[in-house]
Amino acid sequence: MKVSNRTAAACLVTVIGALATLPAQAQSGQASWYGSGRKTANGERFNPNGYTAAHRSLPFGTRVRVTNRSNGRSVVVRINDRGPFVGGRVIDLARGSARAIGMSGTSYVSLNVVR
Repeated sequence: MKVSNRTAAACLVTVIGALATLPAQAQSGQASWYGSGRKTANGERFNPNGYTAAHRSLPFGTRVRVTNRSNGRSVVVRINDRGPFVGGRVIDLARGSARAIGMSGTSYVSLNVVR
């Protein structure tokens, strides 16, 4: 079967586009926390003391280990909301999960998807 260069290029763009939309398995960057809200993006009631978080692209229900890089403490959170909406931040933690890793304000963290 002979494939034209144009068809091959279109296939390559499709594959690269699909790879670009896959969720990251590991990230690091600034994290913030939030403690108020009524409903999360997935429709459930927000629990400020829960071990939940907001992430821009990970699917709802994904469990992520968040490690505070300054003290080594970590917590596993469930993604149930979208955000953060401030540039340069990779995750917004509910107040309860932020307290669990000794975070106040913002902290540099590592994220790893838990399978």
